[in-house]
Amino acid sequence: TAAGWPLADKLSLLKVALGWQLGGFKCRPEQSVLDLCRGLAPGAMASLIEPLCVSALNTPAARASGQVFLRVLRDSLFAQSGGSNLLLPRADLSALLPDAALAWLSAQGSAVRLGVRVQAIAAAARPGWTVSTADSDETFDRVVLACPPHEAARLVQGSGVAADAWLAQAHGLQHEALCTVYAHSPGAALRQPMLALPSSPSEPAQFVFDRGRLGGPVGLLAFVISASTGSSALLTQQVLAQAARQLGMSDLEPVQTIVEKRATFACTPGLIRPAAQVVPGLLACGDYVAGPYPATLEGAVRSGLEAARRCTA
Repeated sequence: TAAGWPLADKLSLLKVALGWQLGGFKCRPEQSVLDLCRGLAPGAMASLIEPLCVSALNTPAARASGQVFLRVLRDSLFAQSGGSNLLLPRADLSALLPDAALAWLSAQGSAVRLGVRVQAIAAAARPGWTVSTADSDETFDRVVLACPPHEAARLVQGSGVAADAWLAQAHGLQHEALCTVYAHSPGAALRQPMLALPSSPSEPAQFVFDRGRLGGPVGLLAFVISASTGSSALLTQQVLAQAARQLGMSDLEPVQTIVEKRATFACTPGLIRPAAQVVPGLLACGDYVAGPYPATLEGAVRSGLEAARRCTA
């Protein structure tokens, strides 16, 4: 019932999606998302598959894992009613997740120390681990590395444990960049809190958020470029031109452009990701750890829950 889609595009998508469903949402490990969509109408590919793939996997369809994409489709579109509902938080993500977790930990009597970097970890004389900071050495029964893969690898490598395979997989991860261009105009407003935008190499933003409708300053728009390439100056220029042409907003002024060069791992076909258990008693969690999902908050939360389960087993 989607408006604006030709009947041929709808039939093409239904045919291809039926094939995915009949195949149990599985494919060969080496297949990309582009491989899965052979025969799909160009309109359906451009308006649904490509933006969904790059937003969920932060990897272009031509080199994104077909199997991970099928799992995302299965769980979001085919698993249960409401699974594909778009939920936009009115609070910022800090308040929604980490701040709430810190408040819960404090209420349970846990010691929370912010801004204290772990310099090193090492296996202790008794079963356990010594965690060293600039100020102290403390011993714990278990350690969970809830940090980016390069930082986790640094700690594992310096710990002296035999974890060559785990380290090779962590070091072998390739990364994709993510860019957000913030622009402002006093009268800038979208008809919805979030809009998908037609994107191309010269008009790279795939989505735009109206921060004024999501608890932020009125007139502030956030343009998101998944799997971004190019300098921040070029991306800013391209996005402003894109906003003028596609949204009719020619008076936007750039506020800030943030390029996260290692925002996510590249979710490519056949990728082998590090396991949750480095060695007994030493665990890793994060969106990069082996699991069914790409580099998403969902994947990170599931990984954290699995690490907690293993710690208490």
